[in-house]
Amino acid sequence: MPADSALLRALLAYGEARRTAVIDARRELSLNELDARALLFIAQNPGARPSHVRDHLGITSAGVTTLIDRLVQREAVRRDLDDEDRRVNHLTVVVDLAAEPWCRLRSFDDDIEVAIAALDPAEANRVAGVIDALTAAASR
Repeated sequence: MPADSALLRALLAYGEARRTAVIDARRELSLNELDARALLFIAQNPGARPSHVRDHLGITSAGVTTLIDRLVQREAVRRDLDDEDRRVNHLTVVVDLAAEPWCRLRSFDDDIEVAIAALDPAEANRVAGVIDALTAAASR
């Protein structure tokens, strides 16, 4: 198999394995895709406003309100009123995304991070450059 075909196969296999892991985690946690993406976004951006989540996900204001209501009802996210402007809410993840069962949302990525850390740093940077270049070329 030519090197370019092997690289394409490897990239497609990675994408499929990651999608499968995320789908399995969402199924176990009874989360839809947008809820899972919102939860991870809020975890990476503590104190985010609902408008930030809306913009990140590309959904309507009504959609983000409903989504956040679901996460609050699941006791996964907390709304905090802004001290200076009572019309503003800030969002905080209250579940421990490093503990079961919530860690399943990131377990594939965490395992990949461990595997990357085991690589020679120069090799990891070279591979990252190749993937960045391929992604940029495909995104044009």
